[in-house]
Amino acid sequence: MTETKLYSKNNIYQKFETLKTNRNKRYKYNEFLVEGVRSLNEAVKNNWHIKSLIYDRNHLSDWARDLISQVPSKENYCLTPELMRDLSGKEDSSELMAVIEMREDHLDSLTLSANPFLVLFDRPSNKGNLGTMIRSCDALGADALIITGHAVDLYDPNVVVSAMGSFFNMQIVRVPDNQVLFSYLDRLKKNYPGFITVGTTAHHEKPLYDADLSGPLLLMMGNETMGLSRGFKDACDLLLTIPMAEQSYASSFNVSCAASILMYEVTRQRNAPHEPSHVPDFAKSPSE
Repeated sequence: MTETKLYSKNNIYQKFETLKTNRNKRYKYNEFLVEGVRSLNEAVKNNWHIKSLIYDRNHLSDWARDLISQVPSKENYCLTPELMRDLSGKEDSSELMAVIEMREDHLDSLTLSANPFLVLFDRPSNKGNLGTMIRSCDALGADALIITGHAVDLYDPNVVVSAMGSFFNMQIVRVPDNQVLFSYLDRLKKNYPGFITVGTTAHHEKPLYDADLSGPLLLMMGNETMGLSRGFKDACDLLLTIPMAEQSYASSFNVSCAASILMYEVTRQRNAPHEPSHVPDFAKSPSE
């Protein structure tokens, strides 16, 4: 490993800035910039390829020194405190940042459990929602998250930060071609008997409590504004709703909220399949 010192906002520093702010440049270099203790720890733990570490050598904690010593990066960069502060952009600037290589998107490379539980997010348009979806998938035991269509950038710093470290612990695949996805689902249905695709709707379909979600499945969540595309909705074996309290003014949930509720029900049924499903008496018109 070599270490290069930077004293000005030269072309190397400017590249770091573009990795934070420019989606096209991120994909040109196939790299993204990451900061934060949780994210960096999880990236190392899950064997992401860390190409460079960025720091001010005079202001490092024992944690940062240990991480620098154990990560086999190719070239690290030592910046001045002012450059570190400007690059971080946080009020309490990070002591350590990393340039990490993106991973390739391959559905066939996904490692699935014996009873697969997949989640699909169709055309996410909000960075915070995508990050929260990743975190919920990780927390509630989903095997993988599939992102479809024209979506916010998976590698945007705001997505990574809002995922709170779960970003590096989840299998995530972007699939821009729906036919590729449908072919993959056909293979899943052949390989896992009883595999179903489950969508959400606000149109008085079956409440989630009455559905059997204990078997292999793909849960489809729609775009924040438009919901599931017609093609995905037509491909669903089951459409579910989340009943809401009769006195509620709210008519719908935030998509990440709705996904967490549905994922929790999947996990609950898998952990306690003997418990009967029940729709609360307060249920009114359902919501996505």
